[in-house]
Amino acid sequence: MALPGSLWRQSANRGLVSHCTHHHIVVFLLTFFSYSLLHASRKTFSNVKVSISSQWTPSCLNSTAPELRPYELWNSSHLFPNAEEATLFLGTLDTIFLFSYAMGLFVSGIVGDRLNLRWVLSFGMCSSALVVFFFGTLTEWLHFYNKWFYCCLWVVNGLLQSTGWPCVVAVMGNWFGKAGRGFVFGLWSACASVGNILGAFLASCVLKYGYEYAFLVTASVQFAGGVVVFFGLLTSPKEVGLPELGADEDGSVEEDANRPLMDDDDADDDDRNYSSQQSDTVNQPKAIGFFQACCLPGVVLYSLAYACLKLVNYSFFFWLPFYLSNNFGWKEAEADQLSIWYDVGGIIGGTIQGLISDVLQKRAPVLAISLLFAVGSLFGYSRSPNSKPINAVIMAITGFFIGGPSNMISSAISADLGRQDLVRGSSEALATVTGIVDGTGSIGAAVGQYLVSLIQENLGWMWVFYFFILMTSSTILFISPLIVREVRLLLHERHLRVLAE
Repeated sequence: MALPGSLWRQSANRGLVSHCTHHHIVVFLLTFFSYSLLHASRKTFSNVKVSISSQWTPSCLNSTAPELRPYELWNSSHLFPNAEEATLFLGTLDTIFLFSYAMGLFVSGIVGDRLNLRWVLSFGMCSSALVVFFFGTLTEWLHFYNKWFYCCLWVVNGLLQSTGWPCVVAVMGNWFGKAGRGFVFGLWSACASVGNILGAFLASCVLKYGYEYAFLVTASVQFAGGVVVFFGLLTSPKEVGLPELGADEDGSVEEDANRPLMDDDDADDDDRNYSSQQSDTVNQPKAIGFFQACCLPGVVLYSLAYACLKLVNYSFFFWLPFYLSNNFGWKEAEADQLSIWYDVGGIIGGTIQGLISDVLQKRAPVLAISLLFAVGSLFGYSRSPNSKPINAVIMAITGFFIGGPSNMISSAISADLGRQDLVRGSSEALATVTGIVDGTGSIGAAVGQYLVSLIQENLGWMWVFYFFILMTSSTILFISPLIVREVRLLLHERHLRVLAE
């Protein structure tokens, strides 16, 4: 017999607290900051776009700059005849990065379920840091400007950075069960927003010395973080002799939930992403296949929804500082610092919405309500006046209603999908499912970045925001079957509670 909702939540919370050790805290912090550093290096590129565009465009074509002669010699070390073409190429680089990142996610999820998660994550962080250093720092020091070289480096960077998210979500899934997952993962998924804030802060601090130093600082910090992860991250409780999640919490608490997203009858098979990392392979469950993961309930719908939502979220991530400088004429460093408020809103939104979804034990209705408000906030932000305080407030509200759902889908919901009862016999599924959801989302984001640059160039920024509203509405449309189903379940449970009284 299922426990009443309030009693289940109390026992779930007690289970969550009783199982939290210092190892859980260390894992939380290491995975949090490892992905934050990956995002900080990505954010650097978006924060210095104005400086890069100026460097790639010959100043002698600028009427405010002194004319430099000979023209042919000066222009030989630059890429574009005007700022418009440079901006379009920057959008192309965003698209190239996201496409390679998306393709890498599909592969990295499968690799993460079959190899040591710590090795994969550390390798991705250190090697990506080297690529970022070559791209932004070394090429400028050597005055080497080549479009094809930039494109190749950004393809490699996307592939290497794709190792991050599936690995950190899988490690978190090994350490934290369904009890309080919405809140824990909602708080933890702020790692991307914290990385954006960190990247913006580091870039704005050293930008006056040249954009190459912004890349240098973030790449150095990321490389150091990869070394720390290699020597300090524990990928599963078994590595320090702690009981498996399925052996205690999932068997006693989640089994009695009103409607659990996964059924954990077999304690030896549940939450064992780490098993492929052990030398003893006798009792290892086989990792789930790619197409099997796609066929799991909810994976395709949430993947398509996330493709639309990540398009909007990453457009703010890549273009917000450029938009503030271009549309309002604010200095690049000021625009970088102001863009932080979008991420602040996303942090608060992901945590609060995750907590609400834990209380309701349903995710889709919470997402739907937030996304409906997101449509209104996008419309309001598109008409924000030339006032930094007002812009910051509306920006934070927009981040709350867009960044919050984005964090939930990519973390807590991905963990739910990868831990449902259909994968009990092949528990190495979490990294694969996470890769599918985030990979599909990145494909949508990749297409979106090129469309944003085209729409902005031909129609203006207002039509860009109309495009965002369309994509946010499409997100609601894709998860509408899940919304209807979960709302019906909520009403049914409420009816049963009324009858019980």
